[in-house]
Amino acid sequence: MSAVIIRPEEADDEAAIRSLLVAAFKGEAEAGLVDALRRADDVVLSLVAERTGEIRGHILFSRLLVRTGEEAFPAVALAPLAVHPDHQKEGIATALMDDAHLRLQNRGELLSLVLGEPAFYGRFGYSRERAQGFDSIYQGEFLQALAWGEAPSTGRLEYPAAFADLA
Repeated sequence: MSAVIIRPEEADDEAAIRSLLVAAFKGEAEAGLVDALRRADDVVLSLVAERTGEIRGHILFSRLLVRTGEEAFPAVALAPLAVHPDHQKEGIATALMDDAHLRLQNRGELLSLVLGEPAFYGRFGYSRERAQGFDSIYQGEFLQALAWGEAPSTGRLEYPAAFADLA
């Protein structure tokens, strides 16, 4: 099996990413979220995993704010992470997560939040405990956070408007 190449999303990738998201999530919701985040220019990082010229995975982080009073701390929201159903269990999600986290840290990002399966995202350092102090419409057992430095542990999470359609 050839190696997977992780690279930034390019404009020509949009149709393939949309198709991948629809297949991975068995519906249009996540594909619509990505479209809306792009239109609003809320994307911080979008990477694809490519093998033999075919996009097999995708990860996207958008800008999120942690508001405490009048101050707003920039953070990122991970959503979505997807691997084509025919290529799951090949290490693609892990490669995407590891590469994305390194790129985010190199850009100076300090806090990432995700709404997802604790056992899966816990493997990458996300934890429920780190997120439990935040005020969010998504607060609950699936909201998890990962900090790479000094970042708030309380405050109101303000997601991009595109997330309102998913709530």
